[in-house]
Amino acid sequence: MKGLPVLALLLCISSLYFVGLYLFVGGFLLVRLEVNRTSSCGDVLQPAGEPVDFCHVQPRLRRAVVLIIDALKFDFARYDHSNAAPRPYENKLPVLEEVTSSRPSHSRLYPFRADPPTTTMQRIKGFTTGSLPTFVDVGNNFASSAILEDNLIHQLGQTGKRVVFMGDDTWESLFPKKFHRSLPFPSFNVKDLHTVDDGILQHLYPTMTGDDWDVLVAHFLGVDHCGHRFGPDHPAMADKLTQMNAVIRSVMERLQNDTLLVVMGDHGMTDTGDHGGESLKETDAALFLYSPAPLFPGPPSQDEPEVVPQTDLVPTLALLLGVPVPYSSVGQVLLPLFPPHGQTEGAVEGLSQLEALWINAKQVNRFLETYSSMASDIPPENLSQLRREFSRLSDQYLSWVRGGGPPPPRLLFSLQSYLSSVRDTCRATWARFNPFKMAAGLVVLAFACLTCYVLSELSVVLIQENARRLRTPVVVALVVGVSVAVAQWFARGYADVSWCLAASALTSELLFFWTAARSASWLSHPLLVPPLVVSLLRCASLLSDSYVIAEGRVVTFLLFSLALYVPVHLNWCGHLVPPTPDPLKAAGLLPSPTLSSSAVRKETTTLVGGVGLLVLSLYLSLSFHACREEQGSCRPSPFLSPLSRLQDSQLKNLHYVLSVVSLALWTYLLKRCLSHYGNLNSSGGAAFTARWILPLLSVFLGIYWAVSSTPEDNFKDLGELIRLGQLTLPRAVFCLLGLGLFLIWLDPLTVFIKLRSSPSSRTSSLPPPRYRASTSMSPQAELHHLIPQIYQRMRRSLEDGEVGEGGGADGRPAVEAYGLGTVYSAPLLLFCGLLGVGLLLLHPEGMALSFLLLLLEMGAMLYIHASSTTLRGHHSGGFTVSWPPIVMWSLASSQFFHATGHLPTFPSIQWGAAFVGFPEGHSGTILPASLVALNTFASHALFAVGCPLLLFWPLACEVRGSRGGGGGGGGRACGDEDEDAVMEMRLRENPDQFSSALLQLSTRYLFLLGAQVFASVSAAAVLRRHLMVWKVFAPKLMFEACSFLVSSVFLLVGVTLVLRVDVAVAQWFKKVIPEASR
Repeated sequence: MKGLPVLALLLCISSLYFVGLYLFVGGFLLVRLEVNRTSSCGDVLQPAGEPVDFCHVQPRLRRAVVLIIDALKFDFARYDHSNAAPRPYENKLPVLEEVTSSRPSHSRLYPFRADPPTTTMQRIKGFTTGSLPTFVDVGNNFASSAILEDNLIHQLGQTGKRVVFMGDDTWESLFPKKFHRSLPFPSFNVKDLHTVDDGILQHLYPTMTGDDWDVLVAHFLGVDHCGHRFGPDHPAMADKLTQMNAVIRSVMERLQNDTLLVVMGDHGMTDTGDHGGESLKETDAALFLYSPAPLFPGPPSQDEPEVVPQTDLVPTLALLLGVPVPYSSVGQVLLPLFPPHGQTEGAVEGLSQLEALWINAKQVNRFLETYSSMASDIPPENLSQLRREFSRLSDQYLSWVRGGGPPPPRLLFSLQSYLSSVRDTCRATWARFNPFKMAAGLVVLAFACLTCYVLSELSVVLIQENARRLRTPVVVALVVGVSVAVAQWFARGYADVSWCLAASALTSELLFFWTAARSASWLSHPLLVPPLVVSLLRCASLLSDSYVIAEGRVVTFLLFSLALYVPVHLNWCGHLVPPTPDPLKAAGLLPSPTLSSSAVRKETTTLVGGVGLLVLSLYLSLSFHACREEQGSCRPSPFLSPLSRLQDSQLKNLHYVLSVVSLALWTYLLKRCLSHYGNLNSSGGAAFTARWILPLLSVFLGIYWAVSSTPEDNFKDLGELIRLGQLTLPRAVFCLLGLGLFLIWLDPLTVFIKLRSSPSSRTSSLPPPRYRASTSMSPQAELHHLIPQIYQRMRRSLEDGEVGEGGGADGRPAVEAYGLGTVYSAPLLLFCGLLGVGLLLLHPEGMALSFLLLLLEMGAMLYIHASSTTLRGHHSGGFTVSWPPIVMWSLASSQFFHATGHLPTFPSIQWGAAFVGFPEGHSGTILPASLVALNTFASHALFAVGCPLLLFWPLACEVRGSRGGGGGGGGRACGDEDEDAVMEMRLRENPDQFSSALLQLSTRYLFLLGAQVFASVSAAAVLRRHLMVWKVFAPKLMFEACSFLVSSVFLLVGVTLVLRVDVAVAQWFKKVIPEASR
C-alpha cells in the first residue's frame, strides 16, 4: 500500500483549508486599534479653561472600596417583599434594599449593563479602561495578557494613590506590578467555591482598619463558581449570596465618611449558570453605590438612568477620586453623583454636573481625534458630524464660562447626547474588517473545496502515478511564497506572513487545476448526486440565522431523510427484489446471479433493521439537546446537568444507574463485536487492551461519577477521600487511555495463528475445541470468520511445493488464523471505543446515554452501508465508497455535536471539562484549552477517526460464498472451488486500489467538511453588517473552523492508524511466509 502519498495529499489539502481560514479570520474578526497614550494631570482643562494640575484639586472622595462579586446579576440584588417563597437566588441580599430605602441620599442600586462578550477578563478590561471590547477578545479569557491601554489602575498609581488588590488572580496578569499590595488567589477552578472568598475575608477587614491604602479592590468568585457548578437555582447559591450579604454589611460598618463603597457584578448568568454571550441575563449585573456621607441630592428622580453601562463607571470614579479619566475611555459620567450647578449644600462638593460633563466630553473628543488620525474605520460622515457637534457645544460652554450667569438650559442635555452619540458610533463601527484578506480567504477556501473534490475523483490516477503530478504545484508554490516574502522585505522592511501564504496557496491550487485538466476523466462523473445535493443545501441554509439557531433539529431531519433514501433508492433500482429463477441459468447458458435469493433477503433484513435502529437513535438523541437564548419555549435536557447539581436523591440515583448501564453497554457491544469477528483470540497489545484496559476504564469512570456526585458537606469525614478520588480517578483513566492507545499503535494486529503439522488436520473444517482461544464464540462464528489458509497466495505457495506431504520436507505446518478478515477494522474500532470513553470522561455523567446512542448510530450506518454495498454488488470493480454513507457520516458528526449538549455559542461551552482530573487548576493554558476543545468537538473527533470504517465494513460483512468466480473484490485470486470469504484481505490483493479508495474516502469527507466551513465563511462575509452577525454567524464561523481543525487532525490520525496496521500486516506475512510479503 502506498501510504506516504496518501498522507502527503491529505496534509496538502488540509493545509489549503487552514490557510484560507487563517486569511479570512484575520480580516474578519474585529480587532480595535489600541491607542497607547495616557492621560496626565496637566492635559485636562479645568472649567475655567486654564491648564492647571488637575490632580491637586480637592477630590470629592478620598478613598474607595470596590467589591466585585463575580456574576452578581441584577436579579440577585433585587428584594421583593411580596415574594413569600423565594427561590435560592432571590431575596438573599436584603442589606441593599434596607440601605437604599432608609438612606436614599447615601445609596443607589442600578442595573449595570456589560458589553458582550460577558467573560471575566473582558469585563475587567471594560470597567477599568472605559473602552468597548471586540469579538476576538473572547479568545483571551484562557490567557489573560497585560492591559496596555490607559486604565483606572494606572491612573490611580500615577497620582500616588495606593491600590490594594485581593481575589481573582486574573487581575495580576492584567495589571502586573501595578498594585501597592496584591493578594491573588487561583481563580479558574469553577468547582472551588470557597478558596478565593475565604482568602479575601482573611485580609479584607484588617486592611480596611489599616491606613496603608486609598483604593481597595476585592474580587469574589464564589457566586460565579457556584453558578457554573450548580446553577443559580441551588441551595449552595443561597448560602453564597447570604455570605456576600454579611460581607457587604460588615464593610459598610467600617467605612469612613470620605470613602465610597462600590458593590458590583462584572456580568450576569443564564439559568444554567453560564455566561459569555449577550442575552440580558448575561449582560445585566448589579451596581450598588454607598457612602456614609451624602452622595446624592435626594431620593431617586425620574431623570436618573434606568441602566448604567459598565463603561460609565470609569470616568465617574476618576472624577470622584480626583484622577485623570483614562485616555481611551468612551464612558459617560454618572450625573446623579454630581450636584447640579450652584448646589453645594451639606457635604456635597467638588465638580458640578455641567463641569464633570465638560471634562468628560473634552476627554472623549480628544480620544476620537487621536483615534481617527491613526485608523480610518469610523465613517467620515459620522466623524464630521461629531466634530461639528463638539465645536458647537464647546462654543456654548466657553461662552457661558466667560459670561457667567446660569448655564444654557439645554447644554447639559446636549453634552449627554454628544457622549452617547460617540459611544454608539464606536460600538457600531469599531471594526477593522480587512476586505482584501477576507476576499483572499474566500477564494482560497473556494479553490480548496474544488481541489478536494477533483482530488477525490482523480485518486486512482494520482496513486498510480505516485502523486508525481502534485510535486510541481507544491514546489512552485513554495518558490512563489518565498519570493513574495523577499519582495515584501525589500519594499517594506518586513514580510506579512498572510500574503505569503495566500500566494503559495493560490499558486498551488491553480497549478493543480491546470494539471488536472489534462485528465478529463473525472468530468464524466455526475457532479450532483442526491445525497450531495442534500449536503450542499444544508450548507446554503447556513446563510439563515433561523436555520443556524435550529441547526440541531435540521441536521437530524436531513440524516433521517437520507436514512430513508437508501432503501427507497435500492428498491427503485430493483436491488431489494430476490432474483427470479431462470431455466436458462440452470442449464449454464447464462452467468449465475451475484447474490442468491436467501442472501438478498438476509441483506434486506439487515438494511431495514439498520434503518430502524438509526431512526430510533435519532429520535432518542433529541432528548439531549441544549437550548439557545433565541429558543424561548425550549427547555434544556435534564441530562446536561452534572449529578452534583441534582437535589432529588431518587432522580440522581436514576441518572447514575442509566449512566453506568450505558457505559457498560458501550463496553459490552465493543467487546462483543470484536469477539464475533474473532479479534479477541490473539495475545497482542490491541487484544490485551480490549480484554483488560477497556473494562478497567469503564470501572474507573463509573467510580469517578459516584465520587464526583457526592457532596462533601454530607460526608465531612470522607471529604479528604472524596477530594483524593476526584483527583486520582480521572488521572488514572487518562493514564489507562494513553496506555491503551499506545498498545494499539504498537501492536495493532488482532490475529490468532494456529499451526497444524498433520495433513489430515488441514482438511478439518474446525480446529479442535481444546485449541479455541475464545470460548465465547460459537462454532458457527468460528467457521464463518476463520480463514483456513489465511490468504490465497499463501495457500498456493503452501500447496505448490513449499510444504510437502505430511507436513512438508522443511516441516512447515499448515496455518489457520482468527481475526485476519477484520485485521484493519478491529484496531480502528477499538481505537474509537477507547477514545469515546476518554471523551465521555470530559462530559456530564448523563451524556453516557447519548454516547451509547452515538455508538448505535455509528453501527447502524455501517451496517446500512455494508448491506447496500452488497446488494448493489459494488465491489465488483473496486472499493469506492459512494457519496450517501459519507454524507450521512458527516451529518452525524454535526448531529451528535448537538446531541451531546453543545451549541455554536460561547455560553454553551462546558468549561468544567478543563478541571477533570485537575481540580486545583492549571499552571498553563494549553492543557485546559485542549480538554475543553475535546469536550466540545468530541463527536467530530470520533466520526473523523472512524471514517475509514466506511471502507472496511462492507468487506467485514462480506457474504460468505456469495461471489463466484473472480468477480469479487476486483482481482480476487480465487480457485474454481467455493472458498471462504477473505473479507478485508481483498485490500492487500489490490494495494493500489486500497490506497486510492482510502484517499478518495478521506478527500470526500474533507470536501463535505470544507463545504460547511466555506458556507459559514460566506455567511459571515455577506452578512457582516447583519444584526445577528456577532450573536449567530460569527460564533458559528468560529465553531465550524474549530470543528474542521479537529476533524482533519483526527481523520489524519485514523488514516495513519490504517497505514500502521498495513505495515504490521506486511511484517506479519513476512514472518509467516516471506514470499507473501508485499
